[in-house]
Amino acid sequence: MKLDLKNFQKNSQISQIFFKRIIISLIIIIFLLSILLFNLYSLQIKNFNFYQKKSKHNYIKLLPLEPIRGLIYDRNGIILAMNKTHYKLIMIPLKMKNIIKKIIELQSIIHLSNNDIDLFIKELKKNRLRPIVLKNDLTDIEIAKFILNKYKFPTFFLKTYQKRFYPYSKLCAHIIGYVSTINIEDLQNLKKQHIRNNYFGTQNIGKVGIEKYYENILHGVTGYKKIEVNNKGYIIRQISQKLPYSGYDIILNIDIKLQKYISSLIPNNVRSAIIVSDPKNGSILAMVSTPSFNPNLFINGITQKNLNILLNNKNKPLINRVIQGIYPPASTVKPYISIAALKLKLIDENTIIFDPGWWILPKYNTSYKDWKKNGHGYLNIIKSLEESADTFFYQIAFNMGINKLHHWMKKFGYGELTDIDLFNEKPGNLPTQKWKLNHIQDIWRQGDTISVGIGQSYWNVTPIQMIKALMILINNGIVKQPHILKEIKINNKYYPFKFKHYPSINNIPYKYWYLIKIGMYGVANHHNGTVYKSFASSKYKIAAKSGTAQIFNLRNKNIRNIHLIKENLRDHKLLIAFAPYENPQIAIVIIIENNNGLFIGNIMRKIFNYIFLHEKDYLIQ
Repeated sequence: MKLDLKNFQKNSQISQIFFKRIIISLIIIIFLLSILLFNLYSLQIKNFNFYQKKSKHNYIKLLPLEPIRGLIYDRNGIILAMNKTHYKLIMIPLKMKNIIKKIIELQSIIHLSNNDIDLFIKELKKNRLRPIVLKNDLTDIEIAKFILNKYKFPTFFLKTYQKRFYPYSKLCAHIIGYVSTINIEDLQNLKKQHIRNNYFGTQNIGKVGIEKYYENILHGVTGYKKIEVNNKGYIIRQISQKLPYSGYDIILNIDIKLQKYISSLIPNNVRSAIIVSDPKNGSILAMVSTPSFNPNLFINGITQKNLNILLNNKNKPLINRVIQGIYPPASTVKPYISIAALKLKLIDENTIIFDPGWWILPKYNTSYKDWKKNGHGYLNIIKSLEESADTFFYQIAFNMGINKLHHWMKKFGYGELTDIDLFNEKPGNLPTQKWKLNHIQDIWRQGDTISVGIGQSYWNVTPIQMIKALMILINNGIVKQPHILKEIKINNKYYPFKFKHYPSINNIPYKYWYLIKIGMYGVANHHNGTVYKSFASSKYKIAAKSGTAQIFNLRNKNIRNIHLIKENLRDHKLLIAFAPYENPQIAIVIIIENNNGLFIGNIMRKIFNYIFLHEKDYLIQ
């Protein structure tokens, strides 16, 4: 019994201890609940108005997420415009004291220009709450030094960003163009297009060239991060996020190897325009305008010094001469005038005239000289094209008149835009009586018509118009739209360029087209042809037509030596050609401004040789 009593006493003591613990726990729980209830009362009831007012100062903010710009490739997959990753140094001023001292300390490892510091201070005065960029484009050495010394600068951090880069620089500057900082004019245009919201957070936009023409494809769709921010600028929470969509990649018809080769044929500071196309579909395979410029200078906003150098350059490197250069077409238009004359029955394949070296305007007894002093003798249409006889076309122009000349040359695309996929194309000038009256304040004279008949007078064209007209001739009146874009890559699928459809030059017998092409064949392959020496031994056969656009009349000034006149008054040399003759695959237009000794025929020959004799290096797909 004694043992049982002891056990009972022991159990009783344990129960008392357990009971005390329960009481203590309950007291603690009640105490904590009291505190919680008191705080809830304070927040929800007593101080409700205070916290409600304070919460109203919090706001929802959308942080734009810039999309990655689409890439640009040549026809063989070589990249022409890319995005390079760069690093910028950012600082959070709100969390830092003695900012200037820290920046001075930072200069021991990272070079900061006066401009960097001035821009930083300017931004600092605007808003101390948000991160501010201290420097862009850090070098690899600066990045490494900063990482090693990061512990000294806790409120500084590195951030990556994408920057456009053009690896071929001057080679295709006039084709690709460039992006640069968005300005007020850009913002106004974006608002007009109702796409301003898609450019929040975007620094650059396409300014010229393909970069501008296909901006809506290359740019992508801006994303957003929705956050809640308090009245001190601190992020309270992230509410949601919409990721950006990258821009689409585009593939051009341009062959950069061909582009590079053609550029190598033109000496520095020679003003030229060269365009190569596939006449079967209008694809532009090369477009060279010299001199050129470095488009990478514009990406961050070109300095005034560099801009002045470009603007003051007498050779005008910023002009894309292929679409903006204005030249008299000279004798290169004789094939098209011949087609019109044949169609209008002004001549036929049997028409023959005698050329003594001049042509007399009926009634006025005014003499118009041929380029060949002693004349070409008896001429038909084929020989007139081969030797580029002016007198034959004086007669055609006189019989046709300016109204019909204008009507027919317009069919070949002169005086109008070609619809190439580049902005700022010039329409040139295909003159009429009304045009002269409005612009020269003088009546149209028959002598004006005679000059138009050989591509002179007030008639001005662009090289892109010349290639379009040549392709119309090659295709017997079917009009092809010249275009640079080959296809767009969307989600690993390729969507080809969408052609515009144009009315053809109909109801012209095939034999007329054939007759003119025979004449152009003779230009390059017959001994009397104007460029025969350049193509005499070629393994392929071409058809061509040369031209000389007169800027200054040497005969009237009794000057025989071209080097005695200023360079800008010397003749332009023009040459159009296609090959192979039987099955044309390539059409080329070359213009050398104020030519001072370059053999334009030899340049044309080298381009054709590169294309047709180096199949492994060049392939049209």
